[in-house]
Amino acid sequence: MTTSSTSSAHASGTFRIGGDLEVNRLGYGTMQLTGPGVWGPPKNHDEAIRVLKRAVELGVNFFDTADSYGPYVAEELLKEALHPYGDDVVIATKAGLTRTGPNEWPPLGRPEYLRQEAEMSLRRLGLDRIDLFQLHRIDPQVPLEDQVGELKKLQDEGKIRHIGLSEVTVDEVKAAQQIATIVSVQNLYNLQKRDAEELLDWSTEQGIGFIPWFPLATGGLTGADSPLSELAERKQASPAQIALAWLLKRSPVMLPIPGTSSVAHLEDNLRGAEIELTDDEFEELSKLGS
Repeated sequence: MTTSSTSSAHASGTFRIGGDLEVNRLGYGTMQLTGPGVWGPPKNHDEAIRVLKRAVELGVNFFDTADSYGPYVAEELLKEALHPYGDDVVIATKAGLTRTGPNEWPPLGRPEYLRQEAEMSLRRLGLDRIDLFQLHRIDPQVPLEDQVGELKKLQDEGKIRHIGLSEVTVDEVKAAQQIATIVSVQNLYNLQKRDAEELLDWSTEQGIGFIPWFPLATGGLTGADSPLSELAERKQASPAQIALAWLLKRSPVMLPIPGTSSVAHLEDNLRGAEIELTDDEFEELSKLGS
């Protein structure tokens, strides 16, 4: 029997990445499973494994990771926890940032490096093909056609199913689309920080998946007199749940990936999929932030 406690992510609705990969819209991002500064192993390895397994139990079937998380740690945890993967599980990973230490992310988009990392991600994840491979950053020192072109070659070889981009502008996506089909973008976006609004609106028009990273930046919007706090209290929800509900209502192509290293926080976040905001409540929240 299916109950709300075991089907939270299903309540978020579905989206077809690239037109053929159907996922529940509320996914899970793996960055917080690593050590401080996104460097090294998790503080609690067993809890990290429990989080990933519990996410699947709660209907999450879209997992976002990257070779640079750890580095390599998050991909290895995904394989340990979930391999062999369920037929509906979609894993998106990324390459294009190197790691020289905690909180350090130099871009590197040379074609041979991107190919190496794609091949290594296949091995670490235990996959024959990566469903969604994203260029983590466009390297300004390397021609865009060389970076996206290499991903297109990997796609033609059957090692990548779909290609996505991260931290880009509309013009950059349009330029990349001259080289390969781009099915998703991943930019910083949340209720408080909406610099990527133009990209989101364009992605919505194009039917391109929009993956907002850092989706739960609500700290500056909460407080005794905050509309976010008041609405959360009115709906018997947490501010984080309301922020996720707002994202899901903002656009049908929105694919939030809140991350956490705690099963309790995971369960709390996923309940945001079940909260329905009225149009008035949505507009009230939309007046907050930038």
